[in-house]
Amino acid sequence: MTHPSSTTILVVEDDASLRALLQEELERLGHRVVTADGETQARAALEQFAPVVVVSDLRLPDGDGMQLLEHVRQRPNGRETGFIVITGFGSIEQAVEALKKAADDFLTKPLDLDHLAVSVERALEHIRLRRRLRGFEALHGRESFHGMLGQSPVMQQLYRSIERIAATDGPVLIQGESGTGKELVAGALHAESPRADRPFVAVNCAGVPADLLESEFFGHVRGAFTGAETARSGLLQAADTGTLFLDEIGDMPLALQAKLLRVLEDGSLRPVGADTERQVSVRLVAATNRDLEQCVADGTFREDLFYRIDTFTISVPPLRHRGEDIPRLAVGFLATAAARQNRQPPTLSPEASMALAAHDWPGNVRELANAMERALTFASGDGIEVADLPRRISQGAGAEALSGPHDEPALATLADVEARHIRRVLDAVGGNRRQAAEILGIGRRTLYRKLDPDDDKPM
Repeated sequence: MTHPSSTTILVVEDDASLRALLQEELERLGHRVVTADGETQARAALEQFAPVVVVSDLRLPDGDGMQLLEHVRQRPNGRETGFIVITGFGSIEQAVEALKKAADDFLTKPLDLDHLAVSVERALEHIRLRRRLRGFEALHGRESFHGMLGQSPVMQQLYRSIERIAATDGPVLIQGESGTGKELVAGALHAESPRADRPFVAVNCAGVPADLLESEFFGHVRGAFTGAETARSGLLQAADTGTLFLDEIGDMPLALQAKLLRVLEDGSLRPVGADTERQVSVRLVAATNRDLEQCVADGTFREDLFYRIDTFTISVPPLRHRGEDIPRLAVGFLATAAARQNRQPPTLSPEASMALAAHDWPGNVRELANAMERALTFASGDGIEVADLPRRISQGAGAEALSGPHDEPALATLADVEARHIRRVLDAVGGNRRQAAEILGIGRRTLYRKLDPDDDKPM
C-alpha cells in the first residue's frame, strides 16, 4: 500500500548500510524517508520534518532509543507519532519496557523487511484511529477520562489541560474546592505523562502527624531518633522516577516546606540522621482547597515554594458549574453503590433528577456520591424519588422547583400542566435543554417541538 509523500518516516540507525537499506525499502513502499545516525541528529530532524513514524535502533552512539522515545512522547501531539524500536540485542525485559513507554512495536535484528512493512502500516493505522478519535471527541466531547465523568464544557476543558500539562515535567498545582476530585486529576496527570509506568505516590499532608512528617517524606537511618530501630526510605525515595502527589499542601509545616523546595530545585534529599545526601527525580503534583497566595501573605506558606509549585496550575470546577453532568454522575454513583450492596441499579425519577440539578452541592462530587448511596439504602421501591434524597436536597431548591406556584388553577388542561412542568425543569437546570430532555425522559427534538409547536426543524 502506498502513502502520500507527506507521510514522513524518520530512520535512526548508526549502521550506514542498514540505514540505507531501511531507507530504500520504506521509499519503495511510498514513504518519504529522513535519516539520522544518532539521537542528536534525530532530535533535530523531529523539529525540521515532523515525521509521522520514527524507526529507531535501541543502541545509538550518543544515546539510546528509549531516551528518544521519551523525548518524542513529550512533544506536542507526541502520542500521535508512531515509534518502532529495533535492536540486535533484544530481550523480553527491553520489549516490555519499550511497550510500557508507548512504543508501537519492538523488532529484533536481523530485520525481516516484510515484518517491518507490516509494523509501519500498523503504526500508521493506529495514528489514523487516534486522530479520528480526537476529531470525534472535539465534536462530541468525552464522557469520561481516567475515572472522571462529565461532558460539560468545563470538564472538556479540564481534560484538554491535563493532556497538555502531562506532556511536560514541571510541578503542577491543582486547585479546587473540597470534594471536586483533585486526586483523580493528579492520577490522570501521571497516567498521561512519560512517567506513567513509574511509581505514583499520594499522601495527604493534613493526615500525617507533624512530628513524623520529615521522616515520612525523607526517610531515616537506623538510630536517627528514639524508636528508629531500622532504616526506612521516605515517600520521596518511593516516588523516585515517578510522581509524588501532595494533597492539602497548604497544611505542610514551614520547616518541611524549605526542605521540599531543595528537592524540587536540585533533586537532593538527606534522610533524617544521615550524613550524606541522595538524589531523586520526582515530578511534584500538589493540591489544595486553600488560597495559597493568602497563606503566603499570612506567613504560613513560603513564597518561594509557592512560585516553584505554581509552574502549571489546574483549576477543578465545582459541581454547581457542571449542571449537565449531574444526572450522569448520579446514575453512575447509584450503579456503584448498588454493586456494593448486591442490588440492581435503581432508576432515577425525573423529579429526583431535577432536585439534584437544583441543589448547590457545597460538598461537590463527594457529596453527590454519598447522597446517592444514602438514597439507595433508604429507597422503598425500585426507583429513587425526591423523598429518598437527603433532606437538604429534597426540601431545598429542587423541591421548590417541583412545587411550583401555589395559585395555579385547580383544574387545567393536560397541555397546560405539561408546559408548566417543562418550564420548571428548564428553570431548575438553568435553561440547559439537553439536560432538561434527559430529566423529562424525552428526546431533545420532542422537547423543542413542545416548546415551539410551529418549529419542527432538526437540532
